[in-house]
Amino acid sequence: MKKIGQMVIILGIICLVFAAPSGAQPEKPGPGKGMYGGKGPQGPSARMFDPKAVETLSGEVVAVESWAPRRAEAPQMAHLTLKTDKETVRVMLGPSTYLDQQPVKIAKGDRVEVKGFRQTRPRGTMITAQEVKKGDQVLKLRDAQGTPLYPSQGPRW
Repeated sequence: MKKIGQMVIILGIICLVFAAPSGAQPEKPGPGKGMYGGKGPQGPSARMFDPKAVETLSGEVVAVESWAPRRAEAPQMAHLTLKTDKETVRVMLGPSTYLDQQPVKIAKGDRVEVKGFRQTRPRGTMITAQEVKKGDQVLKLRDAQGTPLYPSQGPRW
C-alpha cells in the first residue's frame, strides 16, 4: 500500500511538471495578432488570400448588416449583400467599428464596385473585400497582399 501511495505522489509530481506553464507570456492582441487579422499576415482571411483570385464585381447593395461572431469578445463584423447581373453574393467588409470611422458610407440601394477575393466557407461562398468603390469614393479595407488595414480586434484564433 505504501508503494502505491508513493507512485501516486511521483505521478502527480510528473503531471505537475509537464502541465506547468513554460514561463512564456501569451501573445497579446495587437496589430496582426487578432481574430480578424489586423495589420499583419496572421489573420485567417490573409492566410487564404490568393492574388490571382482577386476579382471585381459591380452591382447594387441589397442589404448591409452586422453580425456578432460566436465569441463574446469579438467585434461585430459588417457585410453587405451585392446583387450583380450574374449572382447575389455576400461581401465581408470588416469590423463595424472600423467602418463607422470611415468617410465612405455604404447603404442599401447604392451602386458599388467591389474588389476582393472569393472564398468558399461552410455557410456558402463570400467575397472578402479589399476595397469598395461608391462613385468616386473608395473604402479601402485590405492591402494588395490581403492584409486587413483595420486594427486587430479580439483574441487570436
